[in-house]
Amino acid sequence: MTIEFLLTSLVVVLLPGTGVIYTLAVGLGRGFKASVAAAFGCTMGILPAAIASIVGLSALLHTSALAFQVIKYLGVVYLFYMAWNILKDGGAMDVKEEKTSKSYGKIAVTGTLINVLNPKLSLFFLAFLPQFISANSSNVTMDLVSLALVFMAMTFAVFVIYGAFAAAARDYVISRPNVMNWIKRSFAGAFGFLGLKLAFSD
Repeated sequence: MTIEFLLTSLVVVLLPGTGVIYTLAVGLGRGFKASVAAAFGCTMGILPAAIASIVGLSALLHTSALAFQVIKYLGVVYLFYMAWNILKDGGAMDVKEEKTSKSYGKIAVTGTLINVLNPKLSLFFLAFLPQFISANSSNVTMDLVSLALVFMAMTFAVFVIYGAFAAAARDYVISRPNVMNWIKRSFAGAFGFLGLKLAFSD
């Protein structure tokens, strides 16, 4: 494992995407513990893509337009659903001072689905991980597994930090409903934009 892999992975993880947006939304709406559940779910959502790239299944998405399109549009529908869920009363970002009824398990499952239904994640791993495998490696499979696990650990750590910052701003947001409404529209718009971006991807 090289410093180049660690630095490149950190840059990729830090870039705002659906997982980051979801973790921030949950941190603002539900607090820190819920944001940790969201971060865990998003990290677990990486696992299928990592496994697919390691065993070569992601090559199917690369070569089969139909397979890619099916998963892509499932992802698009889910992102649009997330946008609607943020805006509705009692949705993912319904910030209230009392405890919410949504379990940490459901929050984690939602985070997992966000990444599972993103076919570009499999293609990313297919293109990303092999670059950091030594030509002299005696066990390529184990090297790929190690890189994927490090990437997932880094994702979880960074997302927890994002969630902590969002949760820290929670009290400020609760006391200012107009600010929360603006934030909710911004997050919903971000999910809608990411859905449209995925819909038009090849």
